Amino acid sequence: MAARGARERGEIVVNTVILWDVMDTLVRDPFFTHVASFLGVSFPELMARKHPTAWGDFEVGKLDEPGLYTRFYADGTLIDGPGLKQCMRDAYAFVDGIEALLGELKAAGIAMHALSNYSSWYRLIDERLGLSRYVELSFISCNTGVRKPAAGAFLGACTALGCAPHECLFVDDRMANCKAAEALGMPSIHFQGDVAALRSELVRHRLLERG
Repeated sequence: MAARGARERGEIVVNTVILWDVMDTLVRDPFFTHVASFLGVSFPELMARKHPTAWGDFEVGKLDEPGLYTRFYADGTLIDGPGLKQCMRDAYAFVDGIEALLGELKAAGIAMHALSNYSSWYRLIDERLGLSRYVELSFISCNTGVRKPAAGAFLGACTALGCAPHECLFVDDRMANCKAAEALGMPSIHFQGDVAALRSELVRHRLLERG
């Protein structure tokens, strides 16, 4: 109740855990930059032809890799699945400036966990970038079975960590996910690609010192 009252007065509550979205918050999502070219189509064509639920099912473990490859296109056209997987692995890269920020937060002793909608390919991200050096890959939808913005995605992480929602800070590039977190009493930062602005917000939340 004290934390809620402080927020209502416009005060910043010191958070104990950062919950990070991964794709296009920490790591560039190759789906938007590399996949269409690999498949030999334009991005609008890719969006028009892709199966409406296959990737989401893959992200919650309802679909395995062979199933994804056969359902990737709504019309059943087969794709080079292993090639797609390798294409995405090779394209994973940190968002510019994020790795340095994560290193600064780690040095400050801030607890950080991933709260991400993603498939088992999150392991490929870690193989390529070593993301787990900074952020514990704790709450990935393929393992939890729940995708944001469902309340269970946020509350499940809180339960596992032994934290109340107000004790966490959620960072995501999608406003809908931020609003879902805030509806549960979890403060959020909507990341819009500006790492300097993100750092300023983390300073405002008393997680970093002014640079």
